[in-house]
Amino acid sequence: MNTPVPPGDQGAWEGPALQNDAPRSVATRHPSHDPDLRAGALEALCLCDPSAKVLATRALDPLAAADPAWRGTPASGIPGRPDRPVLVAPGKVPQRSIHTPAGRAALLHALAHIEFNAINLALDAIWRFGDMPETFYRDWLKVAQEEALHFELLAAHLQSLGYRYGDFDAHDGLWAMTEKTQGDVLARMALVPRTLEARGLDAAPPIRAKLARAGDHDAAAILDIILRDEVGHVAIGNHWYGWLCAQRGFEPVATYAELARRYQAPRLKGPFNLAARRTAGFSETELQALQAE
Repeated sequence: MNTPVPPGDQGAWEGPALQNDAPRSVATRHPSHDPDLRAGALEALCLCDPSAKVLATRALDPLAAADPAWRGTPASGIPGRPDRPVLVAPGKVPQRSIHTPAGRAALLHALAHIEFNAINLALDAIWRFGDMPETFYRDWLKVAQEEALHFELLAAHLQSLGYRYGDFDAHDGLWAMTEKTQGDVLARMALVPRTLEARGLDAAPPIRAKLARAGDHDAAAILDIILRDEVGHVAIGNHWYGWLCAQRGFEPVATYAELARRYQAPRLKGPFNLAARRTAGFSETELQALQAE
């Protein structure tokens, strides 16, 4: 599926440009004059314009140096994001029928917003957490670049329906947990990829089925790509969570329960996509504990 380069407007994103359109100047900047991957990730994280953030994320070099000792300071507030969508409490995001064009667009907008936030959280993991193995930073760059692709696909399809990213209100639940866990990489790995993103493994198949039943087979195909990649993203979170537990001498299942309590993680409810969770690296003990809640 083609993913044309999006333009660089502020506010609501107008969607992808035609492939022969010249990108605007804000989107053509290299993500960082500092060759360090972690510095480039911080600069991309601070960009407000969605198209500029996507291009900067995709431009980051997975072979660039990633100095675990590097320390940076954001030049502006993080994460950078556009003026729209307006962020509201989760319960105030309107629910619409998927069988209307506006309702389907609202669902796709919500998914695009999740992917936009997922770009930010992956970039945040790269710059924020020092003293990790270099492979940690390269793993999270892979996540960030795949989330950027997901956002492009969803925003382009949203535009094909006559809407733009920013046209609907959205909530900030994913980033809120990112902020809560900014002081501890173990908590971040436990509660963002292994909890909130893993929830996407459960939610994607029924959403895909709804879109297919509504006749939107292009959207269903995008959900197939997202689910395939998200299994890998959760697997990365599981790997580093296990690595950190081993480094600190913690038992993973009991530690997860304590972190979920301490940081007030949302209580997960079934049905669960057990096959996808197994592929992503959850142990049978963890899956039993999840289903017992």
